[in-house]
Amino acid sequence: MRVINLILLLFIGTGIFAQDQELLELLSSSDDKGYTTATFKSTRVINGHSIETRSNGSLEFIISHRFGTLNSGYKDFYGLDFSTIRLGLEYGLTDNLNVGLGRASLGKVVDAFLKYRFVRQSKSTPVTVTAFTSITRKTAEQEGLSGLDRNTYTGQLHIARKFNSNFSFQISPTIIQRNLVRTFDDDNLLIAIGLGGRYKLSNRIAIVSEYYPQLSSKSSQFEDSFAIGVDIETGGHVFQLHFTNAVEMNERGFIGETTDSFWDGDIHYGFNITRVFDLRPKKG
Repeated sequence: MRVINLILLLFIGTGIFAQDQELLELLSSSDDKGYTTATFKSTRVINGHSIETRSNGSLEFIISHRFGTLNSGYKDFYGLDFSTIRLGLEYGLTDNLNVGLGRASLGKVVDAFLKYRFVRQSKSTPVTVTAFTSITRKTAEQEGLSGLDRNTYTGQLHIARKFNSNFSFQISPTIIQRNLVRTFDDDNLLIAIGLGGRYKLSNRIAIVSEYYPQLSSKSSQFEDSFAIGVDIETGGHVFQLHFTNAVEMNERGFIGETTDSFWDGDIHYGFNITRVFDLRPKKG
């Protein structure tokens, strides 16, 4: 319960579009049907996805970094000597359907996903629901790892409600099929439930957090993923700072294979930089 009570977020976003467009305009189309907007200000909570989708014709470029643990001490410059990175592109095929592709340096993992928002919160609908499915493939050379053993498949439902102008909360039931697990104590089918929250401090600053407890059998070496951060946004360029016990940035990695304990001080500093490009034809 102490973990659930600590659900918060850190998220810092800065940037300016050439025509001074707001990030909200690229998160969704106009609110002419009374839909709730800006439940979250990003397509990510921190490590995991949010219910938000990019609008039709919007391209998002995400650079994500995770460093070593803060308790590694001065010898490793408090974790800054270690760094792993993920580069990702996400595109809005429609306002509700997004496609994405990414590549992470740790394990040389390539991931691709589809994301579809099929229910939107409004005066008559209490929540927004977005379906997410992805495939990841570990491409690093590893003895005994070949073929389909390298693949992992993820399915999620992200269900969120914006309770008022300041507070939003999300629940994310998750199923991950791992063709090869790291220990005999782990199930190939991983079941977890993500919890995420956002609390707006001002028009530009919000505190956010997420927690992904595993519900299926897992070995003692793995821990549940937790993250907390702060966010400031001024336009299409977003910068997010956060602290987490997870170093990997795909669903298999941060949900199922996190080995550090946040509560024992194994905390990684990280950040996400997001830049959104509007590829829609200009009117007139």
